[in-house]
Amino acid sequence: MSSAIPLKRRRGRPPKDQAGFSQTKAELIRSGMEVLTEKGYSATGIDEILRRVGVPKGSFYHYFKNKDAFGSELISNYAKFFEHKLDKSLGNQSLPPLQRLIAFMQDATDGMARHRFKRGCLVGNLGQEMGALPESFRTQLIEVFEAWQQRLEACLEEAKATGDISANKDCKESAYLFWTGWEGAVLRAKLERSPRALQSYADFFINSLK
Repeated sequence: MSSAIPLKRRRGRPPKDQAGFSQTKAELIRSGMEVLTEKGYSATGIDEILRRVGVPKGSFYHYFKNKDAFGSELISNYAKFFEHKLDKSLGNQSLPPLQRLIAFMQDATDGMARHRFKRGCLVGNLGQEMGALPESFRTQLIEVFEAWQQRLEACLEEAKATGDISANKDCKESAYLFWTGWEGAVLRAKLERSPRALQSYADFFINSLK
């Protein structure tokens, strides 16, 4: 039997148990998503996130290799969170397809209003900062947008099948255009601290489908 190779110990005191490790890591991710939806990646320091959770700075490296690895996990977790919201709205078979999209937009508007329009979309925020971010984030962010587009495309195809939107509409292109415009509306709503941009875009997009 070969002798065991000692593992290099990371900085900071490790958690006492796996449950504690998982809970603290989840709290760091949740705090990170909250801060980044408000301020973006470049303007957010690790210290601010750690203070919110009450974790010593040295211990951060026990959970994440560095800030970039942390950012990558934030994107993955935000994508899962948002895909759940989309599935809940766009997959709601109790509503006609277009009503599902309208319900999603209203829910998103209400969510921004609850936070006084200080928080936007983490994926949209990072997309705007891409010039200053790790190149690996680009592919990750594009994949998130494509997953969102696929969900909306399926919903629009249902609407086309029921005659609720024009038979000539390219649902794949419409889904692409929706997310392009919606992210801009989210940015404007955050800037103005008002739902006006979201409501205007919602009306415009629904009318464009007919």
